[in-house]
Amino acid sequence: MTVLNANTRKLNALSDAELAARVARDIPDGSYVNLGIGKPTHVSAYVPEGREVIYHSENGILGIGPKPREGEEDIELIDASKRYVTAAPGAAFFEHSDSFAMMRGGHIDIAVLGAYQVAENGDLANWATLDDKFPPAVGGAMDLVVGVPRILIMMSHINRDGTPKLLKRCTYPLTGLGVVSRVYTDLAVLDVTPGGFRLVELTHGNSLADVQAVTEAKILT
Repeated sequence: MTVLNANTRKLNALSDAELAARVARDIPDGSYVNLGIGKPTHVSAYVPEGREVIYHSENGILGIGPKPREGEEDIELIDASKRYVTAAPGAAFFEHSDSFAMMRGGHIDIAVLGAYQVAENGDLANWATLDDKFPPAVGGAMDLVVGVPRILIMMSHINRDGTPKLLKRCTYPLTGLGVVSRVYTDLAVLDVTPGGFRLVELTHGNSLADVQAVTEAKILT
């Protein structure tokens, strides 16, 4: 898969499935992990062999399994994205109040969330774009960013019009201040540090200069 930067240069971009597998590689064995709406829901399908990861959905599931096979969906078993899921052995079901108590109370180790924008200081904007065509949707993101110690962002690196999503400062309403630990995009993996975005890795075939060209904030090495 390829995307174009502002100079119409082709960049190698991971598919959603490849990006989900990349995120899953970094989730430690035994972790309790919330998966946000959108791209993050794919992560549960890619638990590395030999690991057990307990996936949580804010609508009241602890122990999400992979996506069911076509024709084997249970219409009463969905995640917060309204996506059909399976229940892993030992899964538990509960009401929203218990689910949000887990999120706010520090019982979830990691949250994988989507984002509209991330700033170099770790500020996150993922609930409103100020565009009337896309109504705001807070969901549980604000609860997650204050109650979960490690926030991982899974997102496309640029908007469809080629504008950057990794910024010096967010321009959309904020979900949380300085909450992001690491950003996984289709073009690169970046840590949020006191000095800004620090490069962890580039998607194979991309140069730092090419990725910097579609990133407003400075990428440190």
